[in-house]
Amino acid sequence: MSGELLAALMFPCLFAFVLLGIPISFSLLVTAAIFAWPLFGDAVSNQLYAGITQTATSFVLSAVPPFIFMGFMLERSGVAERLFDALQLWLGRLPGGLALATMGMAGILAASTGIVGAVEVLIGVMAIPAMMARNYDKSLISGVICAGGSLGTMIPPSIVVVIYATVAQQSVGQMFLAVMLPAGIMVTAFIGYVLIAAILKPELAPRSVEVSDIPLGARIRTTLVALVPVVALIVAVLGSISFGVASPTEAAAVGALGTILLTIAYGKFRWATFFDALRQTLLVNSMILLIVVGGTIFSSTFRIHGGNELVRELFTATGFGETGVILMMLAVVFLAGFILDWVSVILICLPIFIPVFGAFDVEPLWFAVLMIIVIQTSYLTPPMAPSIFYLRSIAPPEISYRAMYLGVVPFIAAQLITLLLVFAFPGLATWLPSLMAL
Repeated sequence: MSGELLAALMFPCLFAFVLLGIPISFSLLVTAAIFAWPLFGDAVSNQLYAGITQTATSFVLSAVPPFIFMGFMLERSGVAERLFDALQLWLGRLPGGLALATMGMAGILAASTGIVGAVEVLIGVMAIPAMMARNYDKSLISGVICAGGSLGTMIPPSIVVVIYATVAQQSVGQMFLAVMLPAGIMVTAFIGYVLIAAILKPELAPRSVEVSDIPLGARIRTTLVALVPVVALIVAVLGSISFGVASPTEAAAVGALGTILLTIAYGKFRWATFFDALRQTLLVNSMILLIVVGGTIFSSTFRIHGGNELVRELFTATGFGETGVILMMLAVVFLAGFILDWVSVILICLPIFIPVFGAFDVEPLWFAVLMIIVIQTSYLTPPMAPSIFYLRSIAPPEISYRAMYLGVVPFIAAQLITLLLVFAFPGLATWLPSLMAL
């Protein structure tokens, strides 16, 4: 059996294991071992060990645990409650004020943690009861929580971006800069939809009047206490990476220390809380790195069998130009996102796509942003949307699956608009990185 045929058979084998309910990390490892056996025989274990060593010694991946710890520590620090209260003071009387405050809180927390599921659960626990008490439409509540949580995919220091940069061997700082403008466009589109919907249909989001009697001085004090420390933390982490002052790992370590100090300052620090955050960090990091090991070995085996050449020939045989090839690759990513988590999508698809970039003159940073937006869109898109399952775990029974599915549709449209804008104007992804490169 030819190497290219073996490479082509790896994907049906992988999906068969996944559909049988085997965890994706083990599905990747077992598939890689099976198809590496004809080449290496008994030495296949050495190949598996090499994949573990490569992952364990990756300096860039060492930034992942501190970023994860930041998310879990911030979750316990009381930051989210303070942010929500402060944003309500200024936005509460606007149409859809609570939804706008929730989206603003999601954006700030996403810029502080980089963890998708953690942001959604955190904002949902606080915002759902508040919006339900004011008779907000259940579909709007669902859409705001799911879309707000998805911002952790786009807004730096996104773990998605760190993993992508590692696999693509690109600068993490350049990648963070590349996603900033598209992330800003997406947040603006989300907020714009909430405002327009609340103005056109006030019954979707009744206005709140509780904040009208609070003095201006009290509002400013509350806002400064809630915002200044978090903004300082974000600037310290992202600024040091973007300006080359610190590596991603060093900046992540500073951020982790900052969250501990912030928790102490807010009077929320407990040793039990600290150790629980460490335990959660260990669990999530182990899960991610095991998938990285599996994906690394899977893609290496695929390349050894001549899979990259096979993919390049297939794309060339289609007769499509650069635009058609990019659309095909994005379609593959979107469909893969229905059955695989984002780490697996990057680790499986990206090593296959990279050889195609040179053949079709694809700008790597531009494509990176497009792919990350598509991954984020698949996170929201039914029927397999992970965001829905996160929401179901914290939502009251009154919020039905139907309300959830209907609620995410307008935000998916906003994501697609962002995708089209970045596709049509590549400078949205490449302009900031080019400035910093000067």
